[in-house]
Amino acid sequence: MVLTEFTPDQLEAFDRDGFLVIDEGYISDEQVERMRERFDAIYREEYETGIRPDEVNWVAGRDPDDRTRQICNGWKADNALAAQVLSERTGRLASQLMGYDGVRILQDNCIWKPPGVKALGMHQDGAYLDYLDPAEMITCWIALDDTSAEAGTISFVPGSHLWPVSSKNRGEFHAPPDWLAPARRANPAGEDAELELAPVVVRAGGASFHHHNTFHGSGPNTAATTHRRALISHLLPARARFSGRGVDLAYSRYRKRDTDEMDESFFPVVWAANGGRSAWLDELTAAPA
Repeated sequence: MVLTEFTPDQLEAFDRDGFLVIDEGYISDEQVERMRERFDAIYREEYETGIRPDEVNWVAGRDPDDRTRQICNGWKADNALAAQVLSERTGRLASQLMGYDGVRILQDNCIWKPPGVKALGMHQDGAYLDYLDPAEMITCWIALDDTSAEAGTISFVPGSHLWPVSSKNRGEFHAPPDWLAPARRANPAGEDAELELAPVVVRAGGASFHHHNTFHGSGPNTAATTHRRALISHLLPARARFSGRGVDLAYSRYRKRDTDEMDESFFPVVWAANGGRSAWLDELTAAPA
């Protein structure tokens, strides 16, 4: 059965923990396989649309093999990835969790952790959003492989969305010497207090949603043969605008000189209660509704 609405218990769990996990079946086996195929292509730098993603943080032969592979805004390069990243159903469910009347995409992430790669550091997304108003979002993370803690799945710190958020909580993202350090430093109970971790262990096609202030990261992939791929949508309130308070190296380039609005060509509205989904999205290859 396709998930179309969260239950009161699921909403309560999200409010309490700052994240919610869907163990399996968020997308179908067929869609998982299709997304894997598109990952293969985009990491070969084969861009269906002819447009390079905004950030290509790993290229074969250029970057160390022990680094996590990351591409941001792969949706601009590949229509099949776009159809999933910009799914109306994902937008509707994300809005329900946050109480939004609509969401727009900020960026996607195509994450690939082959065996042997190092960690991604703990962080709060909200610590990087000062260039936006409001400085908040919700993230949908979809597993394209069966996950395990050993294979470096995403892990959350339950309840950390209620901790203070600050740019001081930022740390190294790719291959830090201690991937848990930023969360330890920010822990209101003290840096030496035990840090609770909740690794997301799901089947391929499972998913999670998390609040912008929830600490999350992923340990090294110590599994011998297991790859860990995930497709991620970072979704802003549909009303979001550029704040003028800060600058993002990648995404402030899309700010127009005479307005703080976010252009739907680059930050389309994925779902809105008033039916205001960006019309051109319906031209994409159909994704689950």
